[in-house]
Amino acid sequence: MKTEPPHPPKGRPRAFDTDVALGRALELFWRQGYEGTSLSDLTAAMGINRPSLYAAFGNKEQLFRLALNRYLRGPAACLGEALREPTARKVAERMLRGVVGQMSDPKLPKGCLVVQAALSSGTEADPIREALAAHRNEARNALRRRFEEAIAGGDLPKGTDATSLAGYLMAVIHGLAVQSASGMSPRELQAIAELAIQHWPA
Repeated sequence: MKTEPPHPPKGRPRAFDTDVALGRALELFWRQGYEGTSLSDLTAAMGINRPSLYAAFGNKEQLFRLALNRYLRGPAACLGEALREPTARKVAERMLRGVVGQMSDPKLPKGCLVVQAALSSGTEADPIREALAAHRNEARNALRRRFEEAIAGGDLPKGTDATSLAGYLMAVIHGLAVQSASGMSPRELQAIAELAIQHWPA
Protein backbone atom coordinates (compact mmCIF):
# COMPACT_ATOMS: atom_id res chain seq x y z
CA MET A 1 0.00 0.00 0.00
CA LYS A 2 1.41 3.35 -1.07
CA THR A 3 1.96 5.78 1.77
CA GLU A 4 1.91 9.52 1.22
CA PRO A 5 3.17 12.26 3.56
CA PRO A 6 0.43 14.03 5.56
CA HIS A 7 -0.81 17.28 4.06
CA PRO A 8 0.18 20.48 5.89
CA PRO A 9 -2.54 22.47 7.67
CA LYS A 10 -4.22 25.01 5.37
CA GLY A 11 -2.61 28.43 5.46
CA ARG A 12 0.67 27.08 6.87
CA PRO A 13 2.98 26.15 3.98
CA ARG A 14 6.06 24.19 4.92
CA ALA A 15 9.35 26.04 5.07
CA PHE A 16 11.31 23.07 3.68
CA ASP A 17 11.25 20.77 0.68
CA THR A 18 9.63 17.49 1.78
CA ASP A 19 11.07 15.62 -1.20
CA VAL A 20 14.63 16.64 -0.33
CA ALA A 21 14.04 15.88 3.36
CA LEU A 22 12.65 12.43 2.54
CA GLY A 23 15.66 11.71 0.34
CA ARG A 24 17.98 12.53 3.24
CA ALA A 25 15.98 10.30 5.57
CA LEU A 26 16.17 7.46 3.04
CA GLU A 27 19.95 7.77 2.81
CA LEU A 28 20.29 7.75 6.59
CA PHE A 29 18.07 4.69 7.07
CA TRP A 30 19.99 3.01 4.25
CA ARG A 31 23.35 3.64 5.90
CA GLN A 32 22.38 2.99 9.53
CA GLY A 33 19.35 0.72 9.43
CA TYR A 34 16.03 1.40 11.10
CA GLU A 35 16.95 0.79 14.71
CA GLY A 36 20.36 2.42 14.33
CA THR A 37 18.80 5.71 13.23
CA SER A 38 17.49 7.98 15.98
CA LEU A 39 15.06 10.86 15.68
CA SER A 40 17.94 13.21 16.46
CA ASP A 41 19.90 11.70 13.57
CA LEU A 42 16.93 12.22 11.29
CA THR A 43 16.18 15.82 12.23
CA ALA A 44 19.86 16.74 11.87
CA ALA A 45 20.15 15.10 8.45
CA MET A 46 16.82 16.46 7.21
CA GLY A 47 17.46 19.97 8.53
CA ILE A 48 14.17 20.19 10.42
CA ASN A 49 12.97 20.01 14.03
CA ARG A 50 10.86 17.24 15.54
CA PRO A 51 7.50 19.05 15.33
CA SER A 52 8.10 19.63 11.61
CA LEU A 53 9.06 15.99 11.12
CA TYR A 54 5.91 14.77 12.87
CA ALA A 55 3.70 17.23 10.97
CA ALA A 56 5.14 16.35 7.57
CA PHE A 57 5.85 12.63 7.86
CA GLY A 58 4.28 11.25 11.04
CA ASN A 59 6.42 9.24 13.46
CA LYS A 60 9.68 7.41 12.77
CA GLU A 61 7.93 4.25 11.57
CA GLN A 62 5.75 6.19 9.14
CA LEU A 63 8.78 8.09 7.87
CA PHE A 64 10.64 4.84 7.28
CA ARG A 65 7.72 3.40 5.32
CA LEU A 66 7.72 6.48 3.10
CA ALA A 67 11.48 6.13 2.61
CA LEU A 68 11.06 2.43 1.81
CA ASN A 69 8.42 3.18 -0.83
CA ARG A 70 10.77 5.69 -2.40
CA TYR A 71 13.60 3.16 -2.36
CA LEU A 72 11.50 0.45 -4.00
CA ARG A 73 10.34 2.84 -6.74
CA GLY A 74 13.86 4.15 -7.32
CA PRO A 75 17.14 2.34 -6.56
CA ALA A 76 15.43 -1.04 -6.13
CA ALA A 77 13.08 -0.82 -9.12
CA CYS A 78 15.10 -3.42 -11.04
CA LEU A 79 12.81 -6.31 -9.96
CA GLY A 80 9.76 -4.97 -11.76
CA GLU A 81 11.86 -4.13 -14.80
CA ALA A 82 13.54 -7.55 -14.80
CA LEU A 83 10.26 -9.47 -14.73
CA ARG A 84 9.45 -8.08 -18.19
CA GLU A 85 12.52 -9.70 -19.76
CA PRO A 86 11.71 -12.40 -22.37
CA THR A 87 13.50 -15.33 -20.69
CA ALA A 88 14.08 -16.51 -17.13
CA ARG A 89 17.84 -16.25 -17.59
CA LYS A 90 17.52 -12.65 -18.75
CA VAL A 91 15.31 -11.94 -15.71
CA ALA A 92 18.11 -13.17 -13.45
CA GLU A 93 20.80 -11.33 -15.43
CA ARG A 94 18.84 -8.06 -15.33
CA MET A 95 18.26 -8.34 -11.60
CA LEU A 96 21.86 -9.19 -10.77
CA ARG A 97 23.20 -6.51 -13.11
CA GLY A 98 20.89 -3.94 -11.54
CA VAL A 99 21.82 -4.91 -7.99
CA VAL A 100 25.57 -4.89 -8.67
CA GLY A 101 25.24 -1.57 -10.49
CA GLN A 102 23.38 0.00 -7.58
CA MET A 103 25.84 -1.31 -5.01
CA SER A 104 28.80 -0.14 -7.09
CA ASP A 105 27.51 3.43 -7.39
CA PRO A 106 29.79 5.62 -5.24
CA LYS A 107 26.98 8.17 -4.83
CA LEU A 108 24.76 5.65 -3.03
CA PRO A 109 25.13 3.96 0.38
CA LYS A 110 26.50 0.43 0.33
CA GLY A 111 24.27 -2.59 0.63
CA CYS A 112 20.48 -2.72 0.45
CA LEU A 113 17.95 -0.81 2.54
CA VAL A 114 15.70 -3.87 2.83
CA VAL A 115 18.57 -5.94 4.23
CA GLN A 116 20.17 -3.22 6.36
CA ALA A 117 16.92 -2.16 8.01
CA ALA A 118 15.97 -5.75 8.82
CA LEU A 119 19.01 -6.16 11.10
CA SER A 120 17.12 -5.00 14.21
CA SER A 121 16.72 -6.64 17.58
CA GLY A 122 14.33 -4.52 19.69
CA THR A 123 10.57 -4.93 19.82
CA GLU A 124 10.18 -1.36 18.55
CA ALA A 125 11.32 -2.61 15.14
CA ASP A 126 8.86 -5.55 14.93
CA PRO A 127 6.44 -3.77 12.54
CA ILE A 128 9.34 -2.81 10.29
CA ARG A 129 10.76 -6.35 10.26
CA GLU A 130 7.29 -7.65 9.35
CA ALA A 131 6.93 -5.10 6.54
CA LEU A 132 10.34 -5.97 5.14
CA ALA A 133 9.63 -9.70 5.38
CA ALA A 134 6.38 -9.13 3.48
CA HIS A 135 8.28 -7.28 0.77
CA ARG A 136 10.86 -10.06 0.45
CA ASN A 137 8.09 -12.68 0.24
CA GLU A 138 6.28 -10.64 -2.40
CA ALA A 139 9.45 -10.33 -4.49
CA ARG A 140 10.21 -14.05 -4.18
CA ASN A 141 6.65 -14.98 -5.13
CA ALA A 142 6.76 -12.70 -8.16
CA LEU A 143 9.92 -14.47 -9.31
CA ARG A 144 8.38 -17.89 -8.62
CA ARG A 145 5.36 -17.06 -10.79
CA ARG A 146 7.62 -15.79 -13.58
CA PHE A 147 9.70 -18.96 -13.45
CA GLU A 148 6.58 -21.15 -13.46
CA GLU A 149 5.57 -19.40 -16.67
CA ALA A 150 9.05 -20.08 -18.05
CA ILE A 151 8.76 -23.79 -17.21
CA ALA A 152 5.31 -24.04 -18.79
CA GLY A 153 6.60 -22.31 -21.92
CA GLY A 154 9.68 -24.51 -22.25
CA ASP A 155 12.12 -21.71 -21.42
CA LEU A 156 13.25 -23.56 -18.26
CA PRO A 157 13.76 -27.35 -18.13
CA LYS A 158 10.75 -29.43 -17.17
CA GLY A 159 11.10 -30.45 -13.53
CA THR A 160 12.78 -27.20 -12.46
CA ASP A 161 11.68 -26.18 -8.97
CA ALA A 162 10.44 -22.61 -9.48
CA THR A 163 10.17 -21.98 -5.75
CA SER A 164 13.74 -23.03 -5.04
CA LEU A 165 15.07 -21.15 -8.08
CA ALA A 166 13.36 -17.94 -6.95
CA GLY A 167 14.70 -18.47 -3.43
CA TYR A 168 18.20 -19.08 -4.79
CA LEU A 169 18.19 -15.84 -6.79
CA MET A 170 16.92 -13.82 -3.82
CA ALA A 171 19.55 -15.43 -1.55
CA VAL A 172 22.32 -14.42 -3.98
CA ILE A 173 20.99 -10.87 -4.18
CA HIS A 174 20.71 -10.49 -0.41
CA GLY A 175 24.16 -12.04 0.01
CA LEU A 176 25.58 -9.48 -2.43
CA ALA A 177 23.98 -6.74 -0.33
CA VAL A 178 25.62 -8.00 2.85
CA GLN A 179 29.00 -8.34 1.13
CA SER A 180 28.68 -4.85 -0.36
CA ALA A 181 27.92 -3.36 3.06
CA SER A 182 31.00 -5.20 4.39
CA GLY A 183 33.24 -3.51 1.83
CA MET A 184 33.45 -6.00 -1.03
CA SER A 185 34.62 -4.33 -4.24
CA PRO A 186 32.38 -3.89 -7.32
CA ARG A 187 34.66 -6.26 -9.25
CA GLU A 188 34.19 -8.99 -6.63
CA LEU A 189 30.42 -8.44 -6.56
CA GLN A 190 30.30 -8.75 -10.35
CA ALA A 191 32.30 -11.99 -10.23
CA ILE A 192 29.77 -13.54 -7.82
CA ALA A 193 26.86 -12.42 -10.01
CA GLU A 194 28.50 -13.97 -13.08
CA LEU A 195 29.10 -17.22 -11.19
CA ALA A 196 25.42 -17.38 -10.25
CA ILE A 197 24.44 -17.00 -13.91
CA GLN A 198 26.90 -19.73 -14.95
CA HIS A 199 24.98 -22.13 -12.70
CA TRP A 200 21.59 -21.14 -14.14
CA PRO A 201 19.50 -24.07 -15.48
CA ALA A 202 20.40 -24.68 -19.12
